[in-house]
Amino acid sequence: MTPMEIALEEARAAAARGEVPVGAVVTDAAGRVLARAGNRVEELADASAHAELLALRAAAAARGEPRLPDCTLTVTLEPCPMCAQAASFFRVRRLVFGAYDPKGGGVEHGARIFAAPSCHHVPEVVGGVRETECAALLRGFFAVRR
Repeated sequence: MTPMEIALEEARAAAARGEVPVGAVVTDAAGRVLARAGNRVEELADASAHAELLALRAAAAARGEPRLPDCTLTVTLEPCPMCAQAASFFRVRRLVFGAYDPKGGGVEHGARIFAAPSCHHVPEVVGGVRETECAALLRGFFAVRR
């Protein structure tokens, strides 16, 4: 199973819990999964409980290290500014995401965190991986709620 497939699995599980369907996975240089998570904002009553933050925190805790310089963060949606900044602070080597987020994204859209002069670490970024599938999952979730 690829990291994006795992992230999509986490996103579907988040949707089943009534959360915005975003999933994330952190893998090491050998491709081993260190952590995986889906959004838990509603469940935890925590606006910062985004999939990316939960996965990054769990991966760092599993390693007993505050930084993940050889790791890849794979997420189904372009990270928001908070999560993009977290990816920088955790010093991930690579960020891979699925759907672009013109409204709330912080990487290719909006704040463009990695382009800011205050950004201390810029990971390699690959966007649009399985974009159609990731975007469809989000569209379907919100269509039912509108």
